[in-house]
Amino acid sequence: MNRFLVVIAVVSTLAFLPIPAASASDSKPAGAATPTLFTTVAELDEAVFTTFNQCASAAQLEKHAGYFATDVEFYHDTGGVTWTREAMLANTAKYACGKIRRELVAGSLKVFPIKDHGAIAQGVHRFCQLDSGKCEGMADFVMVWRHQDDQWLVTRVLSYGHRPASTGT
Repeated sequence: MNRFLVVIAVVSTLAFLPIPAASASDSKPAGAATPTLFTTVAELDEAVFTTFNQCASAAQLEKHAGYFATDVEFYHDTGGVTWTREAMLANTAKYACGKIRRELVAGSLKVFPIKDHGAIAQGVHRFCQLDSGKCEGMADFVMVWRHQDDQWLVTRVLSYGHRPASTGT
């Protein structure tokens, strides 16, 4: 009976031990100097939206396009679905370029590894009018990043829960 109680105590203790998170280096050869998956995806998010925020320039819109797979699916709760990079970029050019700026809400980004594929980025972003500087809209987002042949591309985007920006933002 005492042995049974010891086993229960050990199992109970193990249940509360932290499980290490996976990182981008988990898929690299041992000893490879790579940033963590979170840092990689955070840097990608910053890069893709730097080009988005400057997409009134044709060169920046083209650079922005380079972050997306040609068959990207973009699901927007108020705008509908686009099934290709070309359609997504047409909407971006029509509705966003030269009109709005996207900002990631500080501390909202979460990153989850996808085994043998890449990562999921999840967070909240706000949109600011370029002419007035007012940040009046917010939304939640999910982006699926595929890592293949040393290149990261977005394959799926969900932008949903569009709402007025919170007070003080």
